[in-house]
Amino acid sequence: MIASVRGQLIYTDNNCTVVECGGVGYKCFVTKNTLYNLPPKGDEVMLYTFLSVREDAMDLYGFKEIEELEAFKLVTSVNGVGAKMGLALLSEFTASQLTLYIASGDHKALTAASGVGPKLAQRIVLELRDKVGSLQSGDTIELKAVGNATANSNTKEAVTALVTLGYTQSEASLAVGKCDPTLSTEEIIKQALKTLARGI
Repeated sequence: MIASVRGQLIYTDNNCTVVECGGVGYKCFVTKNTLYNLPPKGDEVMLYTFLSVREDAMDLYGFKEIEELEAFKLVTSVNGVGAKMGLALLSEFTASQLTLYIASGDHKALTAASGVGPKLAQRIVLELRDKVGSLQSGDTIELKAVGNATANSNTKEAVTALVTLGYTQSEASLAVGKCDPTLSTEEIIKQALKTLARGI
């Protein structure tokens, strides 16, 4: 399997790039996040890659960051999420955002990605919620905070109240997760609102 490519960037378009390595050009499908972080054409680039082999095609997917590759492999492990859908999710969100939305159960946020409907978003969250901790994400503090938001009935009630007030599931979970879970539901809500007012 091709784990990475390093060479001269010779071509880019809206969803792919070509990296020349030793005289061979490797076409890699990429996310918008990777595309925006590529160097100018002619410069050297290194991409982490995933090789998808099907009966009718062999496609190479390239990622600037290892976290993005890991997130891609994780979401495409869900039944009904192919490589194109994985690229769409990671073009709409960074790997850390996607991880946070899944960990907090915020399936509504996932529907912002092209082609991801409510049912598929719910399936992604349901299947991956317990697995996102395995990602090599730099945002383990945020993930821990989201986990704290489900620590007991007080924190769960506080999250529900904040969602009712118009905050997203992920915003509410992150804010509540930073509060002391031994406080009353009312106190947790007050502290979480202060945190949200500061922009988390």
